[in-house]
Amino acid sequence: MRFDHPQDNELDAIETASRDEITALQTTRMRWTLEHAYANVRHYRDKFDAAGVHPDDFRELTDIAKFPFTTKQDLRDTYPFGMFAVPQKRISRIHASSGTTGKPTVVGYTKRDIETWADLMARSIRAAGGRAGDKVHISYGYGLFTGGLGAHYGAERLGCMVTPFGGGQTERQVQLINDFAPDIIMVTPSYMLAIADEFQRQGLDPASSSLKLGIHGAEPWSEAMRSEIEQRFEIEAVDIYGLSEVMGPGVASECVESKDGPVIWEDHFFPEIIDSMSTAVLPDGEQGELVFTSLTKEALPMIRYRTRDLTRLLPPTSRAMRRIGKITGRSDDMLIIRGVNVFPSQIEEMVLKQPCLSPHYLLEVTRAGHLDELAVLVEMKPELSDAIDSTRQQCAQDLQHHIKSYIGISTSVHIVASGSIERSAGKAKRVIDKRPR
Repeated sequence: MRFDHPQDNELDAIETASRDEITALQTTRMRWTLEHAYANVRHYRDKFDAAGVHPDDFRELTDIAKFPFTTKQDLRDTYPFGMFAVPQKRISRIHASSGTTGKPTVVGYTKRDIETWADLMARSIRAAGGRAGDKVHISYGYGLFTGGLGAHYGAERLGCMVTPFGGGQTERQVQLINDFAPDIIMVTPSYMLAIADEFQRQGLDPASSSLKLGIHGAEPWSEAMRSEIEQRFEIEAVDIYGLSEVMGPGVASECVESKDGPVIWEDHFFPEIIDSMSTAVLPDGEQGELVFTSLTKEALPMIRYRTRDLTRLLPPTSRAMRRIGKITGRSDDMLIIRGVNVFPSQIEEMVLKQPCLSPHYLLEVTRAGHLDELAVLVEMKPELSDAIDSTRQQCAQDLQHHIKSYIGISTSVHIVASGSIERSAGKAKRVIDKRPR
C-alpha cells in the first residue's frame, strides 16, 4: 500500500483513509519493525527471547501486547549507541536528552528517518493551521534537544519562511517578532507566556503582534493555559506532541478546526494505553499511560516504549486517525501528599482560574517530621504587582481554598515578587522536591 506525499497544502491520503486501510498499513509496518529490531539490536533480541516471543508470533495488531516494553532505562543501559539498528555509518544525526537524572538518552536518525520526520512535522504544522508561505518564528531550543530542528525542518518542508531563533533572550524575541512580523510561533506554552510578559514590560500589547497561530508542545499544558495564551495574543493556540525517543515533535498534532486533542499519525506510530501499575492494555477512552511502537524508524526502532505520559485514546474527528486527550501529567511526576495523588497540572488549573494571579508558579515539597507539606509559590499578574498586602493575602487565601476544595489537600500559598520565578525557554520546572531521600 502506498500513500503519496501531498502537493502544496493538500492532505496526505492516509489522513482521510478508512480504518481498514490504516490497520492494514500498521500491520505490515509493525511486522517489519519487529523483524528489523530482532535481527539488528541485540538488546531487543535478548528481551524477546527472555519473554519467549518472536516476530513470527505477530499476526495482528493485538499481538503486540505479547512483546516486552521498552523504557528510558533500556536506552541508558545501552548508552550510547547500543539500541541502534543500523551501522553507525548510516546514522545522519544524533539527538540526546539532558541527562539530568543520569546518563542522557541518545537517539539516532538515518537520512530516511530525517525525511520522515520533516514530512510529519510539515503535516503537523499544516494540521495546526500553517500554510506554505507563512513566516514561522521558532523559539524551541536547538542543539541536542529535538524541538528546534524538528520544527525547523518541518516548517521548511511545508514551504514556510523560518526564523531559527531558539530559546532565551526574551527581550530580543519580542523585538524580532515585531520586526519580522511572523504568522506562526513554535514554542513551549510556558515560555509563550513569558514572551507575553515581556511584551507588556516593554509597553506593548501582545495582541497587536502579527502572530496568528501558536504551536505549543514539549510540556503538559491545560485548557486554562490555552485560553490565557489565546486571549493575551488573540491567536489560535494548538497542541503538538512528541518525544525524542519516539521521534521528536510531530508524533501527533491538533487540528486547528477542532482543537480537540492531538491526532496521532498512526501510519508511523502505533499507540496503546496501559495501566501504569499492572501494565494491562486498556480500551480506548480509558485513562492510563501512553505507549508507542514506531512503525517506520530505521535507526532506532521503539517497541512498546513507555512514555510515562498519562492520557487516553479518543476516536477520530478532523482526521481518520485517533487522538490523544490532554496530557494530565506523567506517572513519574505524580506527587503523593499525605495520601493524595497530585499532578502539577491540577495546581496549574487552579492558579489560572484566579484572575489576580499570573501563570508563573512553582511547587515546593518538604517534610515536617513524618508529614509531607506542599507550598505553592506564585506571582501576581504584572499589572497587580504593586497591590497592597491585603489584596495579595486574599489572592493567596482564594487559591488555597480552591486547591483544598477541588484537589483535597491543604497547601501554603506564597505570593512572591514579579519575575522571581524562573522563566525557562525550554520545559518549565514546576516542582522542587526538598524531602530527604
